[in-house]
This record gives sequence, structure tokens and C-alpha cells, in this order.
Amino acid sequence: MIRIISYVLLILVLGFGFSWLADRPGDVEIVFQGQQIDMSLTVAAAIVAALIAVVMILWWLLRTLWTSPHSVRRYFRARKRDRGYKALSTGLIAAGAGNAQMARRMSSRAKGLISSSREPLILMLEAEAALIEGKHDEARRLFEQMVGDSETREYGLRGLYLEASRAGAHEAARQYAEKAAEEAPYLPWAAKATLEHRCRNGEWDEAIHLLDRQRIAHGVRRAEADRLKAVLLTAKAVDQLDGDPAGARDNAINALKLAKGFVPAAVTAARALIREDNLRKAASVLESAWKQEPHPEVARVYARARPGDGALDRLKRAERLEHLKPNNVESLLVVAEMALEAHDFNKARSKAEAAARLSPSERVFLLLADIEDIETGDQARIRYWMAQALKAPRDPAWVADGQVSESWRPFSPVSGRIDAFEWKVPYAQLSGPVEDGHVISGAAMLADLPPLAQTAAAPAETVAQQPVTTAGEPAARPATVDGAGPFHGRPPDDPGVKDPNRTDEKVRLNLY
Repeated sequence: MIRIISYVLLILVLGFGFSWLADRPGDVEIVFQGQQIDMSLTVAAAIVAALIAVVMILWWLLRTLWTSPHSVRRYFRARKRDRGYKALSTGLIAAGAGNAQMARRMSSRAKGLISSSREPLILMLEAEAALIEGKHDEARRLFEQMVGDSETREYGLRGLYLEASRAGAHEAARQYAEKAAEEAPYLPWAAKATLEHRCRNGEWDEAIHLLDRQRIAHGVRRAEADRLKAVLLTAKAVDQLDGDPAGARDNAINALKLAKGFVPAAVTAARALIREDNLRKAASVLESAWKQEPHPEVARVYARARPGDGALDRLKRAERLEHLKPNNVESLLVVAEMALEAHDFNKARSKAEAAARLSPSERVFLLLADIEDIETGDQARIRYWMAQALKAPRDPAWVADGQVSESWRPFSPVSGRIDAFEWKVPYAQLSGPVEDGHVISGAAMLADLPPLAQTAAAPAETVAQQPVTTAGEPAARPATVDGAGPFHGRPPDDPGVKDPNRTDEKVRLNLY
């Protein structure tokens, strides 16, 4: 387009020039070797333009004739190169499809048409063909050759890393990954492998430095980089908690700035602040995390922040958490647990039953069993709640790659992946809901109890009218009475459990 416009402009300029000369007539007189030549100015300009055109045409012809051998050689060289690149393209497609025979044939053809020193893709095709054929020694040799070339250095390092990982040479794989990460931090595979290795060795400063370099090189998105850095800072703070509480506090608070509501960071920061006797700041950190995501670890640290507090003080702190997050299962459970420690059994039972109605789980029913154990010691009811716990959905835990950990860890022990642990129900422990789908409160149980005096004063004919077996002994009564459960609303139905209020044999016969 630019050339066309240039030609049009040139023609317009020439036309304008000749019209300008035609409007201004004049004569040109040339004397050459005694001869005088007279002509008009317009004719003289036309002759000059024609001479210039002739000279340019002659120059083009001479130049074409002079460079024709080189042009012919260049034409055939380009044709040969095109055929080589076509063979190379076909070979790469064959290698990707797993056709080793076609890849080898196209590689040989490409090497005959293109110099391998000028085209590194030929080495790549040969290496892929060697891997398909299972010739790993040849593939490693080609990858090492690629490392020596700046254009294929990164590809060669990745090939050597994969081959070392396949062979189980983890130390060699680590060295290849670190070498690639130092030279090109934007490579995701190199940075990921190096970060995981440094995390396994607890080299948190080196891992954070590499992550910062990767972020500057735009090798990772900003949100992902912030999350990973928060995990690394939290892991570093956990290691510093015993020896350097101030450093642990700073690192954990910085992690919270990058990932708001990150429970491990909040718990670590609070523990560091508690060791520095800064209870108000620790409570503020835990309350902020609790508002973001109620978590049992946050509740545990918050309720027991002051070691000298009594059970009633811990109960008040638990009620503070419930006020911050009402109608929440974790809020109800922490109040129930602290109320149980304070021996406020009514509140503990009511909160635990409310939590069970919101979300039945193993932890809720175990807590109800503990309440019965401490308050009444009723073994039948304890066994009932234990049975409900066995049938209830399991409690969430820190899970990564199918592995359950009692505490949060920065990376998976299986795959080494950073930030792999999640707070969720383990897959192997998934269970269905409780059978009845609802929870009967303790008050409702007691409301169905027959009066003790009436039961004790029951006529003896009641025993006489009971069905008897062929041996003449009274038959066993059904396990349920008036639609109630085996023990709901009355003393337990277990002969092995004695009722402390009833020692008379006749009364026990009436009950059973």
C-alpha cells in the first residue's frame, strides 16, 4: 500500500512539473563541437527524464545479470530449507502422536536438508523419538547437548529433570530444577519443584526469595503468589514460635495481611502475642479470624488465652465468640465445652443439642456422651450417644492428598505440594446422617418418664399377668415402651447397670 501511494505521488509530481514548464515557455540552446541544438524547455525536460529512466533500466539489467548465480543458489537453498522444515513439522506431529518410526524417518530427512547446528528443533525431535522408543540414555545425551545451547538450554534442563525424576534420582532432579529456577524463575515447573524441595528442608527464607523472583518475572499470578507467600510466612512463624516469638509474630501478621482469615496464621500470631503477654492484641487477631471463618483451633486458643483463668472465665470468653458469630455450630460447641468444664450442665446440654440439630456430627455426640458421663454417669445413655457418634458424619480435619494430620502443615507429605492441606471431612471417613435425623433433648427424655412412685407401687398382678415361657419364667419385655427408645425417659434397659435409686428386686422386675 505504501509503495502504491508513493508511485501515485511521484506521477502527480512529474505531471505537475511538466504542466508548470508548459505554462512557462522557454528555449534551450546547446552548442556541442561547433553544432548548435535548439529546443524548447519542455522537450529538454522530457529528454532528461527519459535518459534517467534508461539509465535505471540498464542498471537493473546489469545488476540482475551480475547477481543471477547467487539468486539461483538462494532459490534452491530456500526450496531445500522449506522441504526440511516440512519434514521437521511432520516428524514433530508424529512424535506427539507416538509414532516413533515416522519421527525417526522425518528426523533423518530433516537432518539431510537442514543443518542440525542451525536448527535446534532437530535435536528436540530426536530426543522425543528416543523417549518414545525407550532409549533413555540417548535421550539424556541429547538433553545434555541441548543444555550447551542457549536457545535450547531450558528445554534440555527440563528433559534432564524429568528423566532424573523418572529414574528416582531425586537429588539430581533437584539440582536441575534449581539451576533452571536460578536462570529462569518464570519457568513454573522449575520454581514449583525448587519451592517444594526448600519447604521440605525448612529453608523458608530461600523459598520466599524464589517466590518473590517468580512474581517479579510474572511466572505466577498475584493472588496465587500472595497465598503461597502467606503459607511460607506462616510455616516460618511456626518454626520460630518457641525460640523467637517476636519474629513469629511479625511473620504471622504479615501472612494475615496477604491472606485475611488464614486460620493457621491467626493461631500462630495469637500464640506468639500470648507469649509476649499481649493478650488484647491476640484476642483481636483471633476475633477477626473467627468472623472470617469459625474454626475450633481459633476457639481453643481464644478460650484458653489466659492460663490463670478459671472455668467460668473461659465460659465467658466462649460466649463472647458466640456473640460474634451467633447460630453457628462452632460457636455453640465451644460454649458447650466450656460450660461442661464449668459444670454448668444445663447450658452445656442445651448448646450441644442445638449444635446437633444444626449439624449432627461425631464431635457433637461425643460431647453429649461426656456430659452424661460427668453429670449422671448413666452408662446406657453414654452408649447411646456413642452409637450416634459412630453413625454420624465425621468431623473435618486437616487433609491433603488423602492424608489426615492433627495439625496444619505447609505442604503435603505425599506430593510435596505447597498449601495442600484443607479443613474438610476426610474422604475415607465420610458417613451418612444419623438414622432418626433429629435429636431428642434431655428434657423431652425426662418428660416421658413414668412417675417413680407409681412404678414402685405397681400391683404384683402386673408381674403375674406377664407372658411366661414354657419353663414358667416371665418372658422378656420388648426393648421399647410407649414408643420411646430403649432408655429415653426412664432408667437404662441394661441389666448390667444398676439404678442407684432402686434396689428392690420387685421394682427391677417391673422395669424389665
